[in-house]
Amino acid sequence: MFITTVQQRGAAIIKARKLSSALSAASAACDHIRDWVLGTPKGTWVSMGVYSDGSYGIRPGLVYSFPVTCEKGRWSIVQGLMIDEFSRAKMDATEKELVEEKSMAYSCLD
Repeated sequence: MFITTVQQRGAAIIKARKLSSALSAASAACDHIRDWVLGTPKGTWVSMGVYSDGSYGIRPGLVYSFPVTCEKGRWSIVQGLMIDEFSRAKMDATEKELVEEKSMAYSCLD
């Protein structure tokens, strides 16, 4: 249920407010830049699309959403979080989609 809600949040905002969800996206972008530049509060982490270093079994080099902490404009992937079977399956499916999309994009360059 949560995943479906997140996937459809833009449409829900438009339906509820009768306005574009662009302001919500802009606010999220501001939060993202604030955390990246000013740092995440101690003991917390946020999700950011960053280059994979192989953490959590995700193929290195993909831009993937990871839990990160930020300090002085630098991000670090949080290590050691427990991943249940459901989340692992979703992560693997997302990785597969990203690999396919990356391959498709590169094929346009040939």
